[in-house]
Amino acid sequence: MPDPRSFLPLKPVDLQLLLALGEEELHGYGLVQAIADRTDGLVTLEPGNLYRVIKRLLADGLVAESERRTVPELEDERRRYYRLTALGGRVVAAEIRRLQTLVTSPAVRAIVRRWAT
Repeated sequence: MPDPRSFLPLKPVDLQLLLALGEEELHGYGLVQAIADRTDGLVTLEPGNLYRVIKRLLADGLVAESERRTVPELEDERRRYYRLTALGGRVVAAEIRRLQTLVTSPAVRAIVRRWAT
């Protein structure tokens, strides 16, 4: 299995998508909504961009298509649900550790103290 650090740093949209899938399996529109909600609308994904990102993360083995449907009686066969893979979970955890180290560094704290309003 590849070293999770080889995928770092993650693009912000990749991080948001992996975080959303870490909470639950989602279809494309569900991902768009979850990411918009989690970022207070700061990150919005157009369908074409979303599916390019998903395609890349599928190829990298960070996400996989899921067979499960959240509400089976409302299942739409065209909807594809996605889930975080074990590798994807390790990658997102490594990215969070990387970001925690960055934001807790003395240099970053000094910048925040100086420039935060």
